[in-house]
Amino acid sequence: MTKFLCALLLISSASAEVICALGPATAAYDPKSDQRPSADVMQLAKRLNTALSFTCSPKCPQIAILRNTTAPNAMLLVTPDQAKLVYAPQFFATVYDKYGDAAILAIITHEYAHALDEVYPAAWMSKTWSAELRADGWAGCALAKSNFSSNSLAEALTAVSKYPPLSHPAWTSRSAALRLGYVHCGGDGAKFDQAPRQ
Repeated sequence: MTKFLCALLLISSASAEVICALGPATAAYDPKSDQRPSADVMQLAKRLNTALSFTCSPKCPQIAILRNTTAPNAMLLVTPDQAKLVYAPQFFATVYDKYGDAAILAIITHEYAHALDEVYPAAWMSKTWSAELRADGWAGCALAKSNFSSNSLAEALTAVSKYPPLSHPAWTSRSAALRLGYVHCGGDGAKFDQAPRQ
């Protein structure tokens, strides 16, 4: 049986700490409205598992992926027992319609990377990077390991730039972190540099 990084486990939101959020504040988020993710999102989670399993195999952090119409765009919450990535289905539908699968994968990876970084910090990342930049580095890595086309890579980078975390650093710093992760994980730096940003 294949072990997925993103397990479908419902968890309590008691004492939940929002580690990263894309979009509006989480005040309206109602955990009772959490639902299983769509099949499309689970397919991308499997792709993420394949892309990053080399980093933490055999014991990767387990994160529940859930959809919730009351969630901000996307966020990672951690409780004393588990972590969960919650996304607003309307947000993912908008991102997918504009930018495609690679953009959703980059967003999911950014959120997941906050948990991954706690357990498996990467020696190739700068010690001066914030948690957001380390998450971007992992997102770049996942994009490289997923072998997306130049157009899909460009769309993913555009989406990541347009939907930053609430405590985001400047885009130049984020782009450098994404590029380093991309190149470190086997991506062509020239392809990254030439990917047009929309």
